[in-house]
Amino acid sequence: MALHPYDLFDVRSLLSEEERAVQDTVARFTDERVIPIIGDAFDQGRFPKELVPEIAELGLLGSSLPEQYGCAGLNAVSYGLICQELERGDSGIRSFVSVQSSLCMYPIYAYGSEEQRMRWLPGMAKGEIIGCFGLTEPHGGSDPANMKTNAKRDGGDWILNGSKMWITNGNLADIAIVWAQTEDGIQGFVVEKGMPGFAAQEIKHKMSLRASVTSSLFFDNVRVPDANRLPNVKGLKGPLGCLTQARYGITWGPIGAAIACLDEVLGYTKERILFNRPVAATQSAQIKMAEMARRITLAQLLVVQLGRLKDAGNMQPTQVSLAKWNNCRMAIDIARECRDLLGGAGITTEHGAIRHALNLESVITYEGTETVHQLVVGRELTGINAF
Repeated sequence: MALHPYDLFDVRSLLSEEERAVQDTVARFTDERVIPIIGDAFDQGRFPKELVPEIAELGLLGSSLPEQYGCAGLNAVSYGLICQELERGDSGIRSFVSVQSSLCMYPIYAYGSEEQRMRWLPGMAKGEIIGCFGLTEPHGGSDPANMKTNAKRDGGDWILNGSKMWITNGNLADIAIVWAQTEDGIQGFVVEKGMPGFAAQEIKHKMSLRASVTSSLFFDNVRVPDANRLPNVKGLKGPLGCLTQARYGITWGPIGAAIACLDEVLGYTKERILFNRPVAATQSAQIKMAEMARRITLAQLLVVQLGRLKDAGNMQPTQVSLAKWNNCRMAIDIARECRDLLGGAGITTEHGAIRHALNLESVITYEGTETVHQLVVGRELTGINAF
């Protein structure tokens, strides 16, 4: 029996019936709704926000959170499969879902009060309230402890000043989860659109994640009520805990991008005739595509085990770092190699490889650069912090 070209080790057989159903549902959505429009959206620099109600209807927003908040209550492997299938369409679509789910809904659930959960999570699950996550600052990047944004107590309120940069969903957002220095350490605040002194400015001229909204956030004496402060966490462990959740999804997403690129070149190289035979009949092309399949297979096995560890409550941040490092590197290398196999045609967005390659330049950078994750693993091995 012939093996599936994108699943040579039958990883799908390791999934439960529910997990396979989730994957199939999101795959259909990606095939029918995302792929037909995403090339034009990328060209236009436009996030296809018309898809948000459908994404919400499928239960993809906050999918791992409990049903009492209007969420699907799925396990971690199912969430990973959602990310994989969405990124097979485009990293921008997966980024929207990752930010809404892992960086906005998760901290409200994990660090917020029950009142805050009931106030925001059901609307966020329906896509009626969009969130963004404000941690990165213009000077900070990989050093979030070097945070300049601050919040000072003023009676029953907080006065917030500072700025954040490279914020996915920033200009779409109704609320922003903003992390700021206080006299009592770093704390999280839910800043609402329309609060005086709060402004978002979209970042233009991007060559990556063009079908995604990226913004800068500015806070000029923004008065935030204490009821909007996340009460159950202080210090960097708050935002870093959110990033671990989001990075987990990112370990799955690039597999989808890599599969999309391999699928494209498998078809193209069989049809393109050079020197009286298909490109796919050459040893060099077969070796390149075999290498892609090998690396995709290893990435698939890695994330299924990671997901099982997460569902068992045993996942460690270093394991997430290793998987993000491996799988982002795998995907960007495959996207670039596929672009090459497409020849000159590969530089246009009529094909997906260049779009995925450009998107993955962001994915390999955000939420911990490759170097940061290498150093996390190095610290685990040696016990020495080399940051």
